[in-house]
Amino acid sequence: MIIAACTLEIHLPDAASLKDKRSVIKSLLARLHNSFNVSAAEVDHLELWQSSVIGLAVVSNSNVHAQQMMTTILDWIETHYPNIFIVRHKTELR
Repeated sequence: MIIAACTLEIHLPDAASLKDKRSVIKSLLARLHNSFNVSAAEVDHLELWQSSVIGLAVVSNSNVHAQQMMTTILDWIETHYPNIFIVRHKTELR
């Protein structure tokens, strides 16, 4: 069993309040789960308006598949959420 864990630090320049931010984050997390069947949660920067850290986890039987899933998810976020900027990301395979 392979577990891929990815941490995404994102910037939301259009968020003018925590309510704005949480609306975008909630939508993103739900769509990630529905589209890719991954576990996703906001794990840090909970009280900052324009910043968030998202944790993602994928379970697979192949290192290659797990890495491809994370790459696909990052590309999908950039395509479907142009108002979110990925500042940095780190993926670990176990």
